[in-house]
Amino acid sequence: MTRTLTLAALLLLSAPAYAETLEGQVTHVRDGDTIEVEGVPIRLNGLAAPESDEPGGTEATAVMERIVHQVRWLRCELTGETSYDRQIGTCFTLGGQDIAALMVAQGVARDCPRYSGGRYAEYETDASRALPLPEYCR
Repeated sequence: MTRTLTLAALLLLSAPAYAETLEGQVTHVRDGDTIEVEGVPIRLNGLAAPESDEPGGTEATAVMERIVHQVRWLRCELTGETSYDRQIGTCFTLGGQDIAALMVAQGVARDCPRYSGGRYAEYETDASRALPLPEYCR
């Protein structure tokens, strides 16, 4: 029994914690901070974009569509966490550009420090800082 428990513990410790990588085409843009890659919904970790029905939401969605249309193929590092029906992750172009950073730099989204640890703060512009910071980001 002890040997079985030890073996099970070793297997769990050797497995990756949560992370998984997903590569593929963007099959749908839901809004400025949620996309679908190969049909898998992904909420971009640490990014706060206005919802589609909020001021700036339509523009944020359009910018995301433009970004993913240009790159077409993404590599997403998933955390293993979910938010509603979405996986949480950080997505990159094949050239290594973080698409959340691109959204913030375009002025249509903000750094969400509670989840990003401030990773996107350096990309914020006057336009992005003018967007409301959701309560869940504080």
